Amino acid sequence: MAGGDMSFLAHWEELRRRCIIAAIAVLVASAASFLFADYVLNLLTLPSGGLRLRAFSLLDGIMIKLRLALYTGLVLSFPVWAFQILRFVSPGLKPEEKRGLIPLLVSAVLLFAAGTGFGYYLLWGMIRVLVRLFPAQVEFFPSAVEYLSFVVFFLLACGIAFEMPCLLIILVRLRILRSALLREKRRIAYFVLFAFAEIITPVSDPIVAPLAVMLPLVILYEASVIVARRIEAKRPPGSQPLPE
Repeated sequence: MAGGDMSFLAHWEELRRRCIIAAIAVLVASAASFLFADYVLNLLTLPSGGLRLRAFSLLDGIMIKLRLALYTGLVLSFPVWAFQILRFVSPGLKPEEKRGLIPLLVSAVLLFAAGTGFGYYLLWGMIRVLVRLFPAQVEFFPSAVEYLSFVVFFLLACGIAFEMPCLLIILVRLRILRSALLREKRRIAYFVLFAFAEIITPVSDPIVAPLAVMLPLVILYEASVIVARRIEAKRPPGSQPLPE
């Protein structure tokens, strides 16, 4: 059935089915990840340089493993639930737009992996700087829950930030954005990227560390502009441009 001919109930049933498939993928990946929670925990504590984490509640042990399993399961099942999202919206797309869905999904997976890898690399220096900032009069007792929340937040933030090209390309394909607008507003985009980098890098240096995060994002932004221009160049000459 064509996307435009589907009734509201048919759309709702399709959405429900896609959500169930995505939820099952997350649950299966999380259950499998629970078996490797200790390995994941060891991987996440490596950037701290041997920091000894502490728990302050009897239930922290099981809760930490459950959280790690859920985080890992969400990441591992990303291709599945992202594919379900694309399949749900694909009936409303034009044939030429559908052809770019699979390359877009592959790019999203690779960019997310690159973003988390880049964030993991930055953690090696960032955590040690934060620990050294404690005054001599203050004894630091690192909480396992707070440490893991910080690390996971930073890794997810970097991974999601690296998805920016996919979002921009989608908006260009849907004719919501143009490459000319991306070029005109690049200064604003750079400012937003720098502000984002400032937020997710909680270190005393307000310039160098955020710039280290901002640099790959700027490269990805400029790459998105180039891809957007190629997409527009391939459109039929009679296609309607966006209104000014």
